[in-house]
Amino acid sequence: MISLESAQNDSFVLLQLAEQRFALPAGLVAELAPPVRLHSFPHTSPHISGVIVRRGRILPVYDAARALSGKSSFAHRFYLVARRQFGETSEMTAIPVDGECELVTSDFRAPANDAASYISGEITAAGESIGILDIESLIQSHSQPTGPTEARQ
Repeated sequence: MISLESAQNDSFVLLQLAEQRFALPAGLVAELAPPVRLHSFPHTSPHISGVIVRRGRILPVYDAARALSGKSSFAHRFYLVARRQFGETSEMTAIPVDGECELVTSDFRAPANDAASYISGEITAAGESIGILDIESLIQSHSQPTGPTEARQ
């Protein structure tokens, strides 16, 4: 179990998404929640699977694995509940997580020049270089239209 009470500025939560490991700053992570009922409804928000109810709040479930690999994560072990920051506003969101999560301490490095736009930096854990996931950049980069839009008359 991850203990976030002792998390510091150089602490990160490692998570498994779409067969890749990513890190999130521990300060953004509220909790790891067990799988609960996903409530689906008609909507047009890309990569939103639905919502869950957690601690009396309705949380959007963002399928980050689908954004990263094109495949939805159906057999997840947890929901990672994290704070999304966009502009002056923030909200809690849930992300289905495929594998184990762990809390690590590591120094932040700038991302490689060829890093994806949703990677805000890198850390090293167990000799492996792991990208730090910027949830908002991932959402924005995969919510854009895929082609030019035509004006309707």
